[in-house]
Amino acid sequence: QAVSNQPVQTFSIGFHEFGYDEAAHAAGVARHLGTDHTELYIDPAHALEVIPRLPEWYDEPFADSSQIPTYLVSKMTRAHVTVALSGDGGDELFAGYNRYRLTQRFWQSMSLLPRAVRRGMAAALTGISPDRWSRLLSFLPARLPAQIGDKLHKSASVLALPDGDAVYRRLITHWEPDEVMPGTTEPKGIIWDASLAAEMPSLFDRMQLYDLATYLPDDILTKVDRASMAVALEARVPLLDHRVVEFSWSLPQRAKIRGGKSKWLLRQVLDRHVPQDLVERPKMGFGIPLGEWLRGPLRDWAETLLAEKRLREAGLFDTALVRRHWAEHLSGHRNWQHLLWGALMFEAWRERWARGASGA
Repeated sequence: QAVSNQPVQTFSIGFHEFGYDEAAHAAGVARHLGTDHTELYIDPAHALEVIPRLPEWYDEPFADSSQIPTYLVSKMTRAHVTVALSGDGGDELFAGYNRYRLTQRFWQSMSLLPRAVRRGMAAALTGISPDRWSRLLSFLPARLPAQIGDKLHKSASVLALPDGDAVYRRLITHWEPDEVMPGTTEPKGIIWDASLAAEMPSLFDRMQLYDLATYLPDDILTKVDRASMAVALEARVPLLDHRVVEFSWSLPQRAKIRGGKSKWLLRQVLDRHVPQDLVERPKMGFGIPLGEWLRGPLRDWAETLLAEKRLREAGLFDTALVRRHWAEHLSGHRNWQHLLWGALMFEAWRERWARGASGA
């Protein structure tokens, strides 16, 4: 905005559900910078309109549910401009993801304990249901993450793992492949390369490299590219200029995380332009209230794709396992939104392409 002779156009998505909406904060930054700001509040009706088209746009089973708001913000943006800038890459290059700090801290502490002790701690955590944990901890500050009970159960699942790399792999995994699709094996890529630790001893650095080589191109950039191209919008990612990437890898860890704050160096630059009280908030992903929507307006659509007869006839998923997760989610006792979305997007893709091809 500082180098433009007219207001820069900015765009944001909002949600009516508490815990997901950042639109008001985005609007506050836009007002401070003097941009021409446009926002759209989305609801389940928007999702229902978009979901049938996802297999067409992505052309493969793709299960990052933020593909829905990414498409919607792209569609809104394309009504005003043909090229837009995205901030993707900042988290991978400047350590914005909570898992970097938490995994490193967690493993530094837990690795000092015998594995048997850690197994006992895991059993104690999982002995209380996630919804009961959430109720027990409801008196704690609001800055605690949503679905704290589910996150405690996921933390319990990593307590007995052998090393920090295994902890990282567990945290980025929704379904274990051989569990949900019996008889399958996961391709062993860079995140399984045990020799990498010899040339890159820092777990922190390895986690950033893993994300830069896998999560960023295979999820984030794929999601943005296909969602934006579906409406003929060109989304550019200036933070991935090779000079910025090279510079970020020359930085020590303390330039990325300091005083418990991630992306420390980027925050120093931002502080020159935007008051801290407009931007200093807990990190949120670009998520949607998927868990609630699957129990409500998306339930019929999901039930059709996850019907027991349909899953058994396909013979791909462990039908009993998927159906149990679906029942637990509908009961409200667990929030399996991410695991279920993976199964749903696979089945939606199969409905469009695999079944469609055989029918043709």
